[in-house]
Amino acid sequence: MNHTSYQPLLKGIGFTAIVAAVGFLLAMLPLLNQVGPLATAILLAVLYRHFFGYPQSIRTGIHFSAKKLLRLAIILFGLKLNINVILQEGFPLLLKGTVVIVFAIGLMLFLAKLFNADRSMMALLGIGTGICGASAIAAVTPILKAKEEDTAISAGVISVVGTLFAIGYTLIRPLLPVDAEAYGMWAGISLHEVANVALAGEPAGDEGLGMALVAKLSRVFLLVPFSLLLIWFMKKKGTEESRSSIAFPWFLVGFILMSLFGSFVNGSVFTIPAEAMNAISTLTSFILTMAMVGLGLSVSLHDVRHRALKPMLLLIVTSILLSVLTYWII
Repeated sequence: MNHTSYQPLLKGIGFTAIVAAVGFLLAMLPLLNQVGPLATAILLAVLYRHFFGYPQSIRTGIHFSAKKLLRLAIILFGLKLNINVILQEGFPLLLKGTVVIVFAIGLMLFLAKLFNADRSMMALLGIGTGICGASAIAAVTPILKAKEEDTAISAGVISVVGTLFAIGYTLIRPLLPVDAEAYGMWAGISLHEVANVALAGEPAGDEGLGMALVAKLSRVFLLVPFSLLLIWFMKKKGTEESRSSIAFPWFLVGFILMSLFGSFVNGSVFTIPAEAMNAISTLTSFILTMAMVGLGLSVSLHDVRHRALKPMLLLIVTSILLSVLTYWII
């Protein structure tokens, strides 16, 4: 491969990095800092496509970011999952997480049928709501063979709705007759993204935030068994041709290995400095944001207007009902 054939790849990756960096900077501004860099960068990518069109000349690089970097981000995300904490908290926490996942996905698919909403997007939003937001949507996309556009719209919608709910939780916390730990459990078991849980749990102090993150990590932990179950279901449901085309998501093996490394190697065999871990965490967020820019460029605003409004409203309804259910079971 000659030098010129690499150029579209490198330029496309560079382009997604620039838009992601602008998204990170804008997300430091008031109001946008509540939404976060992920949703901000997706919005920038969608607006770029709307006003300037899709940059076809660097398509290979954009596609690389949307596919390969997405998988890399999921693998690095595994470092945030401390399996020890989940094993200590045990079965009841995993059971609650399973209830949340089944409820969120089941209700979203039921509402999709009831209101004739986009089934593919509703499935992605249900999985994102039940497990861990945009990261879960990204992880199941290759298994479900979802369109890039559906993935990007779903990731953007869930980031915005999740942020609104996290802010809502912090506002009603003083009115709730529960202690900091119970509130943290509620936030961790019901909110969409890890970032949403951190935002909602922080005002409850160290105890509340700690419990919130442990509860959330139990749902992140369930991403792997859920994905394996989904592969089995898709192969069982599909035609002979589609069965053979469902590739095993090897990046999930990377996710497990990273979480095992973070749980059992780091801190016992040797210790990665906290500054380095923070840098890896920021890099993971940035790579995921680059991937979302790549996906966001495939989104047409015209389609968003026609396809995303109903799923977004139904997601809000599901999220409210999930908040009520989880408050009852904590």
